[in-house]
Amino acid sequence: MTTQGFLSGIRVIDCSLLGPAALAGHMVDFGAEVIKIESPAGDYGRQMTWPIVEGESLLHHHINRGKKSVVLDLKNDEGKRIFAELIKTADVVIEAMRPGFLNKIGFGFEKLKELNSRIVFCSISGYGATGPYRNLPSHGIAYDTWSGVLAPVTDELGFERIPNQANVGIVAGPAFGAMAILAALVRARTTGEAAAMEVAQSDASAYFDWYRIETYKAYERPQSEVTGNPSDNFERREPGLAGMWPGVRYQFYKSKNGHILFMASEQAFWKNFCNGIGRMDLFEKWPGATYGDHARGNLEMQAELKTIFLTKTTEEWIDFGNEHNTTLAAVNTPKTVVNDPQFKDRFTWTTKEQTGSEMMLFPLHVDGEELPVPSRAPTCGQHTEEVLRDVLGMDASAIAKVRESGAIG
Repeated sequence: MTTQGFLSGIRVIDCSLLGPAALAGHMVDFGAEVIKIESPAGDYGRQMTWPIVEGESLLHHHINRGKKSVVLDLKNDEGKRIFAELIKTADVVIEAMRPGFLNKIGFGFEKLKELNSRIVFCSISGYGATGPYRNLPSHGIAYDTWSGVLAPVTDELGFERIPNQANVGIVAGPAFGAMAILAALVRARTTGEAAAMEVAQSDASAYFDWYRIETYKAYERPQSEVTGNPSDNFERREPGLAGMWPGVRYQFYKSKNGHILFMASEQAFWKNFCNGIGRMDLFEKWPGATYGDHARGNLEMQAELKTIFLTKTTEEWIDFGNEHNTTLAAVNTPKTVVNDPQFKDRFTWTTKEQTGSEMMLFPLHVDGEELPVPSRAPTCGQHTEEVLRDVLGMDASAIAKVRESGAIG
């Protein structure tokens, strides 16, 4: 079984700090060689957030797994010379910090093209390279508050708090950037043409929520042009999940041991459900529309369903959904989802020995192949001499001279 990875033979130079380093991490997942360039002080992401696993953060263990770490002082002339030599050997250069960093030290896109005519350059930052926020310091959830994905909640003492929910921008930004890099690599391999691009984690957070944002924009047009669903008598609902609040046939219900999500908004699924529980009287009384009918505000139906769903466990309802071809979903938490049988079937975990902490591999399934298992995230400068020797062909004396210059710390 092949385990080499689709990007085997691709070399990425990763100039990154903190969370945006996840962009090059996606390249690792597909088998690319990623050389992370660090200052002598190193990436302080190793100490950011929790948990700290054997002295280094899970953040570092996950997003820098499989990379090689090279210390280069890019304020040092010899360090810059070595950096230029590495670029000549690379396919991709990533600037995962404030935009313009590489340009300030003499390695803007024109210089990169001069060194490597088909280089793919991608810069990822918080708010991007343009706009009034481009130089504003920020951290991960800022992009979700900016985009409207994350809203404050108020505690019992009247203080505002950050709610417990998934981060979007810091995950979607690197994923979108990786997609763009792969597209540019295809072009570079086909035409020899270089590419420069930049992606903002804030932009990614907003684009990830395109449905709600575009719905609000559509509602700026008159009711005669933009309406709701036919099943709602064309009445406009609130965008996204806010419009699901009064739903009945598409709603959460308590099960015997947890919760279940019921989603019989299509008439066929609703009929299958009623038939499966032996309650065709419910279907006859409330047949609903063919599509998109959530029986909004039908409290009588909701009371019936509330009683019905309490009769089985979540697991039994999932089995019921499979047996009767109707729409039911398990309701998990980030803590419990790992025990769900679907999760167990789909995800592969690394071991502590492989990556320093147990973590999920990239969720892709390829016929007859397995994605390579990345190695543990590097210590600062762990691979400096190895890369100078194996990539740039330096011998021991040349490496010693470079070290004496202070270029590699």
